[in-house]
Parts: sequence; structure tokens; C-alpha cells
Amino acid sequence: MSELTLTVMRLGFLAVLWLFVIVAVQVIRSDLFGTRVTQRGSSRRGGAGGAPQQGGGRQAAPPQQRQRRGAPTKLVVSEGILTGTTVALAGQTITLGRAHDSTIVLDDDYASSRHARIYPDRDGQWIVEDLGSTNGTYLDRTRLTTPTPIPPGAPIRIGKTVIELRK
Repeated sequence: MSELTLTVMRLGFLAVLWLFVIVAVQVIRSDLFGTRVTQRGSSRRGGAGGAPQQGGGRQAAPPQQRQRRGAPTKLVVSEGILTGTTVALAGQTITLGRAHDSTIVLDDDYASSRHARIYPDRDGQWIVEDLGSTNGTYLDRTRLTTPTPIPPGAPIRIGKTVIELRK
């Protein structure tokens, strides 16, 4: 082998080795410090669960409320880091997961980035669907495999977080 070929191979190996070291350091850093929750995500949760949705909910929800008395009006986090967080149900899809653009951002080691979604069907009933998460979504101790209607008050467990539909 020529000296030039040997030098190029050494430099290539060195570059791959440094790339491996940089990736390993980033993985260790994210494991130690977790994912960074930006202000945008928390203001969206606050804004989405606050006055703008309630105003939109009053316009879109009354026909459903006339059809279904006692239908849930809010989604409440009852266990986990976000205990007490409330999101008004205004007929829109609610996404749950670690991704920053989720409606409820779960900072939980057992949650996937796009873990589950909750959405209304045509009858005004709310449906929960697992989005192919690794650790699963549980509705009242049953692991979900298909989109399932949610009875009011039934616990939805994602990792250490428990969410309920309430009136």
C-alpha cells in the first residue's frame, strides 16, 4: 500500500472515531439532563387550556352537549409530574408524548415522543388511541391495541402519568 492510501485510511478512521465520541457524549448528556422543555410548549398548553379554547369550545360544543348530557368537558392529569394540569375539551384532537409540539408534553422516561392521542368521534364520545408506543397506553389497567372509547373518570396511564376525562 502506498503511503498516501495509508494516511487517508488513518484520517478516515480518526474522523469516524471522533464522530462516535461526539454522538456518545450527546446521548449521555440527554440521559443526564433530560429533554429540554421550551417555553413555547408550556405556553401552548397554557394557551390551549385557557380562554381561547373555552371560547372556541362554547361555539363548537353546545350541539354535542344537547345530544349527550354529562359529556366530559376537560382532561385532567391526576398523577405524575403534571398533576393538576387541565385541558379544556373543545372537539379537537389532543396529542400526548415527549415531543414539544404535543398538546400535553410528558417528561417521562416511559413515554414515547408521539405516544397517544385522544379525539372525539361523530357521536361526541372521546376515543383514546396508542400511536405505536414502546411501553403502551393503558385504559383502566388494560393495554390498548385499538382505538377505544373512554368512559368518564376512567384512568388513562402513560408511564407514570395518569389522565382522566371529567365533567
